[in-house]
Amino acid sequence: MTPGAATTAAADGASVALTETERLWLATSGPVTMCVDPDWEPFERIDEAGRHVGIAADLLRLVATRLGIDIVLYPTASWDESLAASKAGHCRILSFLNRTPERERWLVFTAPIFRDQNIVITREEHPYIGDLHGVSDETVALPRGTMVEERLRRLYPNLQITTTGSEPEAVEMVSEHRADITIRSLIVAAYAIRKEGLFNLKIAGQVPELTNELRVGVLAGEPMLRDILDKGIATVTPQEREAISNRHVAVQIQRGIDYRLVWQVGAAAAVLLLLALYWNRKLARMNRELVRLSTTDPLTGLFNRMKVDGFLEEELARARRTGQSFGVIMLDLDHFKAVNDQHGHQLGDAVLVDVAALLRTGQGPGGLAGRWGGEEFILVCPGADLPETARRAEVLRAAIAAHGFAVGPCTGSFGVAAWRPEDRVEDIVRRADAALYDAKRAGRNRVCRATDETNGMRAQAAG
Repeated sequence: MTPGAATTAAADGASVALTETERLWLATSGPVTMCVDPDWEPFERIDEAGRHVGIAADLLRLVATRLGIDIVLYPTASWDESLAASKAGHCRILSFLNRTPERERWLVFTAPIFRDQNIVITREEHPYIGDLHGVSDETVALPRGTMVEERLRRLYPNLQITTTGSEPEAVEMVSEHRADITIRSLIVAAYAIRKEGLFNLKIAGQVPELTNELRVGVLAGEPMLRDILDKGIATVTPQEREAISNRHVAVQIQRGIDYRLVWQVGAAAAVLLLLALYWNRKLARMNRELVRLSTTDPLTGLFNRMKVDGFLEEELARARRTGQSFGVIMLDLDHFKAVNDQHGHQLGDAVLVDVAALLRTGQGPGGLAGRWGGEEFILVCPGADLPETARRAEVLRAAIAAHGFAVGPCTGSFGVAAWRPEDRVEDIVRRADAALYDAKRAGRNRVCRATDETNGMRAQAAG
């Protein structure tokens, strides 16, 4: 514990180490006013009694209890109104949002408190969408003022975007043929489809680069409040997040049958029963697809970034509990853009599939291999220290260099890092990523390990 620090203990046994300065600040700063999205089920909403409810509400209540912070809801009628109130300084925090350049003009952000994948929703007859760059002359319905709208306009200027006042309105526009596509959170989409019975919709693709990393936004003038909230968020375990999420996403759909009508009009009831069975089977298939899409990359079959993030959080908690290290390997294929340019995206995809197969064989006992994005991959190696992680990376580097790809020889650059007691997930990933780019700068097709010298980052070649 740092000098002058004290520990606060919650009723559930979780403890938060705050400095004396932070404790004094909490004691004198007064209630923390909070704006929320009043209509973003199941993440959050303001109910008929004026209470903040949902996944975000439960997570923030848990954090506030462990820190001893008094959070007071500042009620608004819409997300636009909440953003305006935040900009005007009426609320000191925004509860649950992605960090974007626009929002960083007036907010600082905590570490992610919850992660969720964004998916492409279309009507059933729409073909699968592998790449949004290939979509044109179609309308995308999105709620106003969201991270998805902001980043989609920048990343995909080919899309025709129409904005709505809420999440349900965007989904309904697609269902009612007033828009072709919406891009929504996996959890929100599952909730809306199940609750509203919108069975003419389907999941038509993923948008890994738009994964929701939901944070608490804090007014830029209050960095200490952000730092205190970060300490509380760090105590929330993956199991607690999952339990809270499951509590709100499990929407019950009642499909009772009027048996008096069955006796009166047996034939009609039989038809209704068959329809009910059909929709239940369809719902079951959709739920299985939601589970698969929520954890895997559709091209390679490796775990996706959201699943990797969750696994890293679990490994971090285990390492802090037991003191046993774990390693992280970041891999980027060398000159992969040239592969796509010279041989086409189909053969480029075949290279990614082959690399994924090599990573599966080399991930080690209890390890996890994932696609981080594009031609970048990640491996998590439980129980491995830095030399062992570097050794595994070198084995994989040699296997890729020796593999007979359809496009000819391919190589990869590797960066490796191992857990340190003060690490957060983003710290160890950042060190591995920095070592990866040192490997590229040093000539590619090599493994570099992250080291820490005189408080600065440097990478040394793994020998």
